[in-house]
Amino acid sequence: MSDRSLTLLAVHAHPDDEVTGSGGVLARYAAEGFTTVVVTCTDGRCGDGPGGVKPGEPGHDPDAVAATRRAELDASCATLKVTHLEMLGYHDSGMMGWPTNDAPGSFWTTPVPEAAARLADLMRRYRPDVVLTYDEIGGYGHPDHIQVHRVTMAAVDLLDEPPAKVYWSTVPRSWMDDMAARMRELGLQWDEPELSVDGSPRPMGLPDDEISTWVDTGDFADQKYDALAAHASQSDGAFFLDMGKERFGTLMRMETYVRVRDSTGAPLPEDDLFAGLR
Repeated sequence: MSDRSLTLLAVHAHPDDEVTGSGGVLARYAAEGFTTVVVTCTDGRCGDGPGGVKPGEPGHDPDAVAATRRAELDASCATLKVTHLEMLGYHDSGMMGWPTNDAPGSFWTTPVPEAAARLADLMRRYRPDVVLTYDEIGGYGHPDHIQVHRVTMAAVDLLDEPPAKVYWSTVPRSWMDDMAARMRELGLQWDEPELSVDGSPRPMGLPDDEISTWVDTGDFADQKYDALAAHASQSDGAFFLDMGKERFGTLMRMETYVRVRDSTGAPLPEDDLFAGLR
């Protein structure tokens, strides 16, 4: 083992995805003294404008939204003690079917080899031991998340010295099944998100026995909550913020992944992204 710090690199689509998809592990491994790198691929310009105004509505200025979200991303990464933040700078493509999908400069229209080459250069610079990204449907079918998956896996394939471990983020099916009941117990309303892939309905998440890696980040739930709160311009996080820190910490303490590449031979299931590397 070299003297170089173990390094985690998380590739995300938009400002705020670094919190919901990996905020706990970023905070946990930063606290352990590891190097943490967040790569955000788009500028988030299709997010909410002032007062929740949506793209295409009066008062929505994409450039202003992107600038606001960049400042929020900086604050979030500071809260999570992220060592390095890298921006690829592509335009947010918006939700599937929006006209912005095909706009010039959108991430969705960017050739995968072009973006993968840029990301591979960052991987060569930081030499991550562990890489996090999304699954082949981007978790819930968002075009930028799907593109992140494609670009990340292509970038890994370009490396002469690939990371020891690659993970896709997911949620346990049991968590989704139990969420409505737990929300009612807390006096909160919950409607499970509807996921459609190629026109076919699909439940979110995976069966528990298909999840390889369960990382308890409960000790860092307050940091994760505060990082999400840094993205105050966006309504997506309001549901979770309305829980308050105590409820949020109870419900969101576990972050779960599927290990898709590994050279360590660490046994599964595992409770540490760096199992086999320490």
